[in-house]
Amino acid sequence: MISKRILATTCILFSFLLGMAQTKSNPSFPVDTSYTLNHQYQKYKKHFPYLIPARDETPSGVLDERDVVYTTIENTKFGKRDLHADLFRPEKEGKYPVLVLVHGGAWRAGNKSLLVPMAQKIAEKGFVTVAVEYQLALEAPYPAAVHNIKAAIRWLRANAEKYNIDPQKIAITGCSAGGHLASLVGVTNGLEHFEGTMGNESFSSSVQAIIDIDGVINFLAPASLNIKRSSKSPDVQWIGGSYSETPDTWKEVSPIYWANENTVPFLFINSGYSKYHAGQDELIGILNEFGIYNEVHKFNVKMHTFWLFHPYIDGTVEYMADFMNKIFK
Repeated sequence: MISKRILATTCILFSFLLGMAQTKSNPSFPVDTSYTLNHQYQKYKKHFPYLIPARDETPSGVLDERDVVYTTIENTKFGKRDLHADLFRPEKEGKYPVLVLVHGGAWRAGNKSLLVPMAQKIAEKGFVTVAVEYQLALEAPYPAAVHNIKAAIRWLRANAEKYNIDPQKIAITGCSAGGHLASLVGVTNGLEHFEGTMGNESFSSSVQAIIDIDGVINFLAPASLNIKRSSKSPDVQWIGGSYSETPDTWKEVSPIYWANENTVPFLFINSGYSKYHAGQDELIGILNEFGIYNEVHKFNVKMHTFWLFHPYIDGTVEYMADFMNKIFK
């Protein structure tokens, strides 16, 4: 029998090679490679020796399409730029709800491969899942990532027949910075200011449900605003300045300020670190006031990137699938 240590090492090596391949596929723009599965495993394995990295392994009965171009940006300061998505869908014919997955990495690192194992597991449960690439801070600060992700959603609706998608049942999720982005994209349904012009503008970018995994809801909440930052802090770089320099933008990128009676159902999945979901309690109060369905689940463990590892990924996937079944089925 293969030991857990050997299995973990194999998973890490596979993820590293996959990440290298993706980085080499388009080297014309700056890439921060500091956030990887291996980095996170090395960070946590001493204190959590039972961790096993989740594997990229497409289940039986699931179709797998990688690096599909969902939009092309013709003129960036680094030249022409294709943005890609990895899609997983049930092999059986039908129309399925879709889940868009947005990776984390402090708005400046990481790549879509980090959420592929999660996407595969959720696709096995009867959903189309789409892990999307987006422009990170070193390449293009806010609002590029928001425009990218909304373009991906419009592209999915434009290709709903091709990928067996029910265009009325689209959810979005993300982890850490990806959770923040998923929330911001979701709460700004229908607001032209956030749309961008990156393709398929005749289609809607609205979503019908949001799943935030350890992603900040309000940059102006004390748990977030009181963090000591420098000009090189990832959120400062992504937003385009410190709070004292760009207070209006710090508010603009905080999902809580866009919540209203039309906000869609929310699922929050948290680690044991409260700073990563700053503003969540206040948002839940708003949702409850408007009678909007929401759930909160917490892994009471001091590990931010729990979703990358067994045993936590399985519980995370169960929470997500159960929530989407309530909303969509």
